[in-house]
Amino acid sequence: MSGIQALARMYRRFGEIDAAGTSSLYERVAVALSGSEEALRAIGTVPARRRHPRVIFAALHDLALAGRAPALAASHATGDGDAAAAAAIDTLLRMTDAVVAIAVRRRVRTDETGRHAVLYPAIAEAARRTGATAVGLIDPGCSAGFNLAVDRVGITYSDGVSLGDPSSPVQLSASIVAGRSVPTGAMPRVITRVGIDTEPLDVTDADDARWLRACLWPDRPDRTERLARLEAETALTATVPPLLLRGDPVRMLPDALTRVPADALPVVTTTRALSRFPAGSRPRFLHHLHEAAAGRPVAWVSAEGVGVAPTIPTLGDRPASGHSIIGLAILDRSAPRAVTAEALGRCWSRGRMVAWTASPGSTAPGS
Repeated sequence: MSGIQALARMYRRFGEIDAAGTSSLYERVAVALSGSEEALRAIGTVPARRRHPRVIFAALHDLALAGRAPALAASHATGDGDAAAAAAIDTLLRMTDAVVAIAVRRRVRTDETGRHAVLYPAIAEAARRTGATAVGLIDPGCSAGFNLAVDRVGITYSDGVSLGDPSSPVQLSASIVAGRSVPTGAMPRVITRVGIDTEPLDVTDADDARWLRACLWPDRPDRTERLARLEAETALTATVPPLLLRGDPVRMLPDALTRVPADALPVVTTTRALSRFPAGSRPRFLHHLHEAAAGRPVAWVSAEGVGVAPTIPTLGDRPASGHSIIGLAILDRSAPRAVTAEALGRCWSRGRMVAWTASPGSTAPGS
């Protein structure tokens, strides 16, 4: 099968299966592209790993949002699939270099999430267990760093528990689907916010902020809600922007840890980040945490797939079960046990559904 034929099959499959029922625009555009040899040849100039429809469609959407593809923008606004297909092909042929440049530079992001509902109580629990009155947050694989604003959002759980700032422009809700209520302790003062990513997004940069919007499909049924949440999280993060380090998140973790003042507890957070790292780098990630814990405690809060986070118990769940284990590891080489780790519960739908299993006031096994 030729490269063009393979691309045609990829785009037709995306339209008929992935986009069908979710985005009539992208369904129509994908099928139209699959039948245009000229358009497929233009896509073929993009490096192989960046030719996926999600990347190319986000690049086209970015050009539309930037005012560089007005016909495409108009078709998105009206929801006209035939017009969108014609405009997408025209834009690809006229602006191939621009599409390639964006696709090479960018990764598709879906940053607006409810992960705060998991991170807030877990970070507060880490501070309680170590007696910390201030924390420094570090997020490897941070993307735009929204997780680093976790202390400045408001969260309401379905059982009536509320955490965070009730006046924050970012208000999230989460369902307690089993287990106990999350702990109600407040998070201590956050004095450092550091994100690490191979391609971090600075929300104070207009191009980076626009790319986040471009990754939202223009006609998804929940687009209005998701766009409003994205805009609120972008604006909140921009008021206290984190320090963004560009590079390999595992390799640069020691540098990030040194940026947390001595009087604060370093708290490293990973939410489905380790699964994107090579498996061989996960032991190195834990080694860096252990090395940093030579002179003070270091906490690691995780929401990773079953069995992905080293040392975090799996609660007997099977790998690839479709949910994440909420984990807390506290590393302190001056303590009798250098690493204590516990599974605090489970979560689904990027933290919007939570089953908290840890007992109130519990400590990690062996602590």
